[in-house]
Amino acid sequence: MALPNLEDYFPDWKEREALAEAMIPIIGKLYRKNVVAYCYGRALYNQSVIQIMKTHRYVRQVAHNELSEFESYPILKVLSELDLGPSHIDVGKLTTRFMEATDGNSVDPLEFVKDACAEVIGRHVPPLEQPQDIVLYGFGRIGRLLARLLIEKTGGGHQLRLKAIVVRKASNGDLMKRAALLRRDSVHGAFLGTLRVDEENSCLVANGNVIRVIYADQPDAIDYRQYGIDNAIVIDNTGAWRDEAGLSRHLQCPGAAKVILTAPAKGSLKNIVSGVNSKCVLPTDAILGAASCTTNAIVPVMKAVNDRYRLQHGHMETVHAYTNDQNLIDNYHKKNRRGRGAPLNMVITETGASTAVTELLPELKGKLTGNAIRVPTPNVSLAILNLTLSEDVDVEGFNDFLRNAALHSDLQRQIDYTEAPDVVSSDFVGNRHACIVDGGATLAKDNRVVLYVWYDNEFGYACQVVRVVQKWAGISYPLIPRDVEEQGF
Repeated sequence: MALPNLEDYFPDWKEREALAEAMIPIIGKLYRKNVVAYCYGRALYNQSVIQIMKTHRYVRQVAHNELSEFESYPILKVLSELDLGPSHIDVGKLTTRFMEATDGNSVDPLEFVKDACAEVIGRHVPPLEQPQDIVLYGFGRIGRLLARLLIEKTGGGHQLRLKAIVVRKASNGDLMKRAALLRRDSVHGAFLGTLRVDEENSCLVANGNVIRVIYADQPDAIDYRQYGIDNAIVIDNTGAWRDEAGLSRHLQCPGAAKVILTAPAKGSLKNIVSGVNSKCVLPTDAILGAASCTTNAIVPVMKAVNDRYRLQHGHMETVHAYTNDQNLIDNYHKKNRRGRGAPLNMVITETGASTAVTELLPELKGKLTGNAIRVPTPNVSLAILNLTLSEDVDVEGFNDFLRNAALHSDLQRQIDYTEAPDVVSSDFVGNRHACIVDGGATLAKDNRVVLYVWYDNEFGYACQVVRVVQKWAGISYPLIPRDVEEQGF
């Protein structure tokens, strides 16, 4: 048997690398026109050559097809030649469909793409009539990641616009220190872009975005209109106020119209997990909660599994990265175990996520229990779901179902999937999904399964919050090809 020519690998790589390089200006040009390119749910905009190549490789491994830059580049080039209106286009899926259509047939790529994109050709309807002003109230871990995301998603400037950050003044050098924390992050790395500090006007200028830094001690103490901000959505990421009475104080400020809490909201306030109950978001809502990072991680998977297999009961255990709520060294804390040094101990604590699941999925009421363990890692957590189903399953079939949910369901922005045998928590830093199913760790026997679900409890959660805000602002794009429900992302 003839041996493969090993010298073919390098030329093949260089050709694909050149195609990925050629994709970047095309993707950027489309993005500025609010045409957002994806590859099997993974964003292609603002990505490096290597990241684009890795995305193609991910698709080959998980979707089990032969998608490469050789196939996707011609489709992307055709897209750039059309008069496309604002839309989200999954270039990977469009290319796969073209490959299937051309199997043994002669199909013109231009005609194929024109037919697939017919509804948005010449349809220049902006995502919003005017940009939506956003205010970040608080600038901690989640606030700074939200800032990064909002700056990144400015696009042509017609969608969400981060106009201000509200904080308490800590010192005379406060503005420079806030900028430094945005510029460099020990977990998430450097800010991708340029950042200037305008001390005279108390502003940060990030990738051309002018962001006011407003100092205030109370949520009802600001006149946003004085800063040119109106009808704003305020994202409260302090967690200091969680009920309607406290969060309503934001709405007393001139220029503030709505407020969303980056934590579980209490009382009768709605908690929204993007992709699960997004339809509950109404234009008339004034206050929303975005639930917790753990709730956002487990609810999409629980919904998908319950819709298909009907859960009888289950237990979730969260192995969670330590948070700012804990002490670095042993010290007083109102919760006994959380007072012990976070970097030195595994700490058993409680979680409200199992209760939150039943609020979002009432059919699971009385069927779930949950607990949590804080561990000495700074980011990325793991939910272990021990589930009893209404029918027997095997690992292969169950994993196929989860893989399909990650690639093709209306939860593809929330659920990611991997079968890599060597992944650990740090591999998921910066993952934009609410959760990542570790298919290689799945256990199944009869009607019982154990799922291991990773999640970036900081960045993945921040992405979920932004998705809720986009939905609330009324941002909605036609999705091409339309294999999932149209929605805003």
